[in-house]
Amino acid sequence: MAENRKRAGTGKGVGGQGRAAGKRTTHKRPKGAGPARKMPRRASAKPASDSSARKRLESGQLVRLNKYLADHGVASRRACDELISAGKVIVDGLPETRLGIKVDPVLQTVEVDGVQLRVEGTSRRYYLLNKPAGVVCTNERRETRPRAIDLIRDPAKGRIYTVGRLDEESKGLILITNDGEFAQRIAHPRFGVPKTYAVKVVGNIDEDAVQKVRGGVYLSDGKTGGARIVIIRRTRNYSFLHVTLREGINREVRRIFARVGYKVVDLKRVNIGPLNDRGIKIGHWRSLSRPEVEDLLEWSDPTAPVRPGEWGAEGGSAESRDGRTARGRGRNSYGGHGGPRRATGGQRRASGGGGRAAGGQRREGGGGRRPGTGRKKRGQ
Repeated sequence: MAENRKRAGTGKGVGGQGRAAGKRTTHKRPKGAGPARKMPRRASAKPASDSSARKRLESGQLVRLNKYLADHGVASRRACDELISAGKVIVDGLPETRLGIKVDPVLQTVEVDGVQLRVEGTSRRYYLLNKPAGVVCTNERRETRPRAIDLIRDPAKGRIYTVGRLDEESKGLILITNDGEFAQRIAHPRFGVPKTYAVKVVGNIDEDAVQKVRGGVYLSDGKTGGARIVIIRRTRNYSFLHVTLREGINREVRRIFARVGYKVVDLKRVNIGPLNDRGIKIGHWRSLSRPEVEDLLEWSDPTAPVRPGEWGAEGGSAESRDGRTARGRGRNSYGGHGGPRRATGGQRRASGGGGRAAGGQRREGGGGRRPGTGRKKRGQ
């Protein structure tokens, strides 16, 4: 008994594991030992899959609903506003139709089409598709015609959508992504990303019509911002042109030429900013590399200085500026040359996955040869 009372008084129970009330057990460090090592702080118990986006959200920061939707690849911010206005976005079990509303993604639930969005967001995906004619650029699930987004046969693609549109009869390059901010920067006219089209019109187009298109024509949407035109060749019945625009008006190229009296019978987009259609067959696609995405964002910077070869960058007539730009590119559709090119070195090498849109052999990379080397890029 006395021995037990003695142990209790010193704060040590049987086995030496106890502590005296109100006192903290300390241990003396042996003489000659080095400085005490600072123990690392214990990490918070968060799932390993959480991203930095979730960590930022856990601070209780509110996020605009349209931005939150765009960050999850639902659509661009503008399209997300339309979804909100239509009552297709559910917040905490109720339709939310107020534009500009902010939500707390940690404390509130957000659903679109019956799918609850994850707080941690999703990985960014960027694809370049060479769209065939007869394919539509829409995310409407009830659409019976083939959709461009369905041609991307990537199991990891998630919810994606087209950046802008090409009408059903047109073919050529279309960007597809789940990054709403990226889509806004590339598609919105105020950012002025140039897009070049190979155009075939009925008749031998005259110089007066060419000058009208260059200067801008009036459509129901207002006056167009003008275009760069390179005449590739003329035949008895048709004219073959390359037309570069910075706007994204619905069916703009067809409407412009109809306004000056010419019918477009074939239209293919061959360039989006620095990207071209070389190495990507109709109906095929490839993923964009990180440098290519950064390049596109640089082209979409409205504060950047004008690049050589672009509108207003060089003196002389529009025809001479077009000619210099055309001679600087490799051969493309209609036996001519593509649209604007960056003046800073050669084309960046494409990387990432790619493949056939409609099954068959999978192909990688981008076509063509890299300037200054004899090495061939991986074919797409």
